[in-house]
Amino acid sequence: MPNPAPVTPDAPAAIRMPLLTQQWLDLAFIHWSVEPEVVAGLLPRGTVPDTHDGVTYVGLVAFRMHRVGWLRLPGVPYLGTFPETNVRLYSVDAHGRRGVVFRSMDASRLIPVLMGRVGFRLPYLWSRMAVRTAGDTVTYTSSRRWPGPRGAASRITVRTGEPIEEPTELEHFLTARWGMHNAFFGGPEALAYLPNHHPRWPLYRAELITCEENLVAAAGLPAPSDAPVSVLYSPGVPVRLGRPARPAGIPTP
Repeated sequence: MPNPAPVTPDAPAAIRMPLLTQQWLDLAFIHWSVEPEVVAGLLPRGTVPDTHDGVTYVGLVAFRMHRVGWLRLPGVPYLGTFPETNVRLYSVDAHGRRGVVFRSMDASRLIPVLMGRVGFRLPYLWSRMAVRTAGDTVTYTSSRRWPGPRGAASRITVRTGEPIEEPTELEHFLTARWGMHNAFFGGPEALAYLPNHHPRWPLYRAELITCEENLVAAAGLPAPSDAPVSVLYSPGVPVRLGRPARPAGIPTP
C-alpha cells in the first residue's frame, strides 16, 4: 500500500454533480482504539486498516439522517429523514485514499434500508430508533428488527460541552473522512470508493453519560471493555455524495 493521503479537515475535492444529497444532524462520535490486526480481516479486499500513531479505531456514530435526495432533486421529508447508528472502521486503499468501512448501519425506515442493501450493497439494518434532546443532552436508542441478530440494541446519551476551536490530529483523523470503501458492484473483490463533500465539521467536546450497546459485538468486533478514547458531538453538516469510483479511480457510468 502507498502512503495514505494527508488528513485534511476540508474535503479535498468538490462534487459538482452529486449522486445523493443529505444532511447529517445531531451526531455523537464514540471511538475505541484497537490493534490493526484485530480488524484487518473485516475490511474489503484491497484495503488495510488506517492508523494513527500505530493504532486504528472502532467508531460508533449515532445521528439523524435528514432529507436524503437523489441528484439535484429536493430531499425527501419523510422517507429521507430518520435516525441512524453506524459501526465503522477506518481504511486506506492502494491509491492512498482514506475512508471508512461500515460494519453495520441501523436505520428506522424500511424502504431506505432495502435500497441501501440492494442498490449499494451496504449493511443496512431495520431498527426501531429514536433521537431525543433535553437541554444539553442527546439520547439515541435503537432496537434491531430485521435481518438481525435480534436483540442487537443501543442506548447512548451524551452531554455536549464547549465548542472545539482547533481539533487535535486524532479528532481530525476520526471525523474528516472523505469517502467510504465498499464492494458496490459485483462480487467481494469489486472494491469501489464513494467520495463525500461537506463543510468542515463543527465539533464539540462531549461527555458520555450512558452507553449500553451490543452493536459493536453484533458487527463481528470485540465488545469494548474500556472507556472510549474519544467522545465528540456535532450539530451537523449538509453532505453531497459522489458516484462510486472503481479501484482505478475512474467514475462508473
